[in-house]
Amino acid sequence: MYTSGCWFNQRMEKISGGSPPPRPPPSVPANVNPELVEVLRHPERSAIPKYSMTSRRGVGTSGRHISLLTNHYKVSVNVPDAVFYQYNVSITSEDNRAVESKGIGRKLIDRLYQTYSSEFAGKRFAYDGEKSLYTVGPLPQNKSEFTVVLEESFAKHESGSPGGGESPSAAVKRSKRSYRSKTFKVEISYAAKIPLKSIALALKGIEIDNSTQDALRVLDIVLRQQAANRQSFFHDDSRNFNDVGGGVTGVKGFYSSFRTTQGGLSLNMDVSTTMILTPGPVIDFLVVNQNVREPRYVDWVKAKRMLKNLRVKTKHNNMEFKIIGLSEKPCNQQYFPMKLKNRDGANVEAQIVEVTVYEYFTKHCGIQLGYSAYLPCLDVGKPKRPNYLPLELCSLISLQRYKKALSSMQRASLVEKSRQKPQERIKTVTEAVRSYCYDEDPVLSSCGISIEKQMTQVDGRILETPKLKVGNSEDCIPRNGRWNFNNKLLNCAMQTLLNPTSISKWAIVNFSARCDISHISRELINCGRRKGINIERPHTLIEEDQQSRRGSPLARVERMFELIREKLPGPPEFILCVLAERKNSDIYGPWKKISLSDFGIVTQCISPTKINDQYLTNVLLKINSKLGGINSLLAIEHSHIPLIMDTPTMILGMDVSHGSPGRADMPSVAAVVGSRCWPLISRYRASVRTQSPKVEMIDALYKPLANGYDDGIIRELLVDFFQTSKGHKPKQIIVFRDGVSESQFNQVLNIELEQIIKFQDYQFLLLQAYQHLGEVDIPKFTVIVAQKNHHTKLFQAGGGTENVPPGTVVDTKIVHPRNYDFYMCAHAGMIGTSRPAHYHVLLDEIGFSPDDLLNLVHSLSYVYQRSTTATSIVAPICYAHLAAAQMGQFMKFEDFSETSSGQRSMTSVGSTPVPELPRLHENVEGSMFFC
Repeated sequence: MYTSGCWFNQRMEKISGGSPPPRPPPSVPANVNPELVEVLRHPERSAIPKYSMTSRRGVGTSGRHISLLTNHYKVSVNVPDAVFYQYNVSITSEDNRAVESKGIGRKLIDRLYQTYSSEFAGKRFAYDGEKSLYTVGPLPQNKSEFTVVLEESFAKHESGSPGGGESPSAAVKRSKRSYRSKTFKVEISYAAKIPLKSIALALKGIEIDNSTQDALRVLDIVLRQQAANRQSFFHDDSRNFNDVGGGVTGVKGFYSSFRTTQGGLSLNMDVSTTMILTPGPVIDFLVVNQNVREPRYVDWVKAKRMLKNLRVKTKHNNMEFKIIGLSEKPCNQQYFPMKLKNRDGANVEAQIVEVTVYEYFTKHCGIQLGYSAYLPCLDVGKPKRPNYLPLELCSLISLQRYKKALSSMQRASLVEKSRQKPQERIKTVTEAVRSYCYDEDPVLSSCGISIEKQMTQVDGRILETPKLKVGNSEDCIPRNGRWNFNNKLLNCAMQTLLNPTSISKWAIVNFSARCDISHISRELINCGRRKGINIERPHTLIEEDQQSRRGSPLARVERMFELIREKLPGPPEFILCVLAERKNSDIYGPWKKISLSDFGIVTQCISPTKINDQYLTNVLLKINSKLGGINSLLAIEHSHIPLIMDTPTMILGMDVSHGSPGRADMPSVAAVVGSRCWPLISRYRASVRTQSPKVEMIDALYKPLANGYDDGIIRELLVDFFQTSKGHKPKQIIVFRDGVSESQFNQVLNIELEQIIKFQDYQFLLLQAYQHLGEVDIPKFTVIVAQKNHHTKLFQAGGGTENVPPGTVVDTKIVHPRNYDFYMCAHAGMIGTSRPAHYHVLLDEIGFSPDDLLNLVHSLSYVYQRSTTATSIVAPICYAHLAAAQMGQFMKFEDFSETSSGQRSMTSVGSTPVPELPRLHENVEGSMFFC
């Protein structure tokens, strides 16, 4: 049944052995043009034409008409010739140090205007909180300098507790001094003019440099200033607070921004939620944040990282401080030098004594301390001048942003508590537009700006639902963006998968003590039989022993593979892995790395809470895809896809996953998936690389090495396309890119697309040098950016209570005046209000008609093999996101000083080394392992 021999040891020898010799650089025939030789040896120097954004070629007409509302509010500009004047702002304190705090900056500019308003000729300011200030028309002087005084309520106390080497009386005096007025110098100097008429030109499709974006940015600064004047965009009102657990609270507020559209200038207004730390006693926050029962169980290493740079208020003197760290010892053991003065206050022969923080507060300040005596203190001083406060005297102040990633439980709680049905959202947003009175702002009114108080009406279309092929090539027509294999839909009665695989060599491993894997095995086999998947009984069921559970995640996984080796005579084709936690399991990263990279075994991780047919069917969809089966196909893949069926076409999905907020050292992970087996558009292979932290542009698409070999992503995917598409090379490439903002569109075209073309150009030159084939065409490209992080919502007009139907598309009125973009809601919104995907067509050399492109994008939302629902964004992007996230887990447990093959795994980007990901084993590199 299994191949004999110790497969595990053979594989381990391969892992620990030396790396294969590098591929030699290609030699060049002697009769080749010297210029061609130079480009072959240095392909990175080849000249690539620069691209510009494509313009709209028209609008679609297919589909059924639907009347919609959108959260855009029409804006009229009655003084179109108004000009914004930009001024640089420099703020320095009494000791000539630059002041860069947004909070104090706004207060200073407000006080500046109150004090010197007569010197500004009635001009009102729009201030960005940092270094720029804007007025409508010029100020009397191009450069002015002012002295501004902030009273005691603004000047926050920054130090003055144990650790500074002072007596209690000195600390008290210094606290009093901190309440005195502070003087600042504010310098305002002319920088630039920004004409408002650039917006009017943009509405006509004429954009000059960046002046339109500059003008819109000024208008948005006015909105943010209004929000700041209301204390916060996210109001400090307990009615808007939603506790999501872990000491984190979601605060409801509003997003607003001006946008240029086909229908004119509009105000985009939407409900928004920001995450803050739950205000209150610091120790209460730490207990909840770490999910421990009592303060004595707090992990203080984690607490130190969490608390750094947060602000607290003390209850004994009602003052604010910023936390820089924790004391090394508990409050009752942390000593500091304190000066003792004579009772008459004379500073003669002042005695310095060592006292504990606990003794200082209890004996010298008369403050009784309880539990915090045995806990570390907060350090609110400076690096070389500590300033300690007992924990129980400190509370987190309100409205401090929480910038770390939410856990799965927190995300679920946030969705549950912040979701709104469409009609409720319409009411909330429209009431906000009316109550905020934006057009009464003095800066906006100087421009003659007025804002309508009703949502914009827009015409949409509902595209025809793509037909699917399932088992026995039966047709399946999804209903409301959904279908299933459970015989519950009359129009999709077949239960079997289109191309089910069979599983004969497999095992189940269990890292969860609560699961009965024998029961899971039986139910999975039975469910698989109903779906057409023939699953033999597993060769073995392996339970993790109690002793192994006490080891590290990596040690537990390695021990499990040792047990697999002992119980199986050869490598299994599949392993079902049962984990104790559904999300964020420490086992997941090492398990996936070792199984996919070291041994090349397909695995499926589960953490079931309820075993039923629907759950098992979803698991089998993933397993079948990973093992090479096909769950369903678009019916048009068997017949005709416009512009794709007759011309070899490759579809790419690209995404970059960044480390969690606060982890600036974690490399970003870039993933690209490429279609295979043309003319199918449902099968994909992934290629994944690391790159510098927080870098969005993918830099490894084309990656020439010193030996002349290209180790880039595109080469890997193109070779796979060629091998799986009967020797065809793609003549057309459609790129779907996720995760980039409008300001990065040109970088997508002139950095990422340039790398792809460089590889193609290099291959073309090689063909010339070796085969003398003459002219070889570089593929035509269509580049589309997909955005989900935007604030445009679509609603059914006429009071419809449900979300817009799946397949709803809008390509008029609220789209860009010149560029080619559209909104599509391909999925069925079951919870809250649907968010459509916003697609931007940056380049279209292929030449799709609007209807053909819209239908292709819509169809690609129905090829996601992991589920039986239409996705909100095209499947290639979903796959790229999954591949980046899964392989990014590899970095969470291992030091990548070396790869599994013994090679160095650091690559330099600039001067910064970036750890490389281990490559996938050849057995799984072409699989849909990410499903």
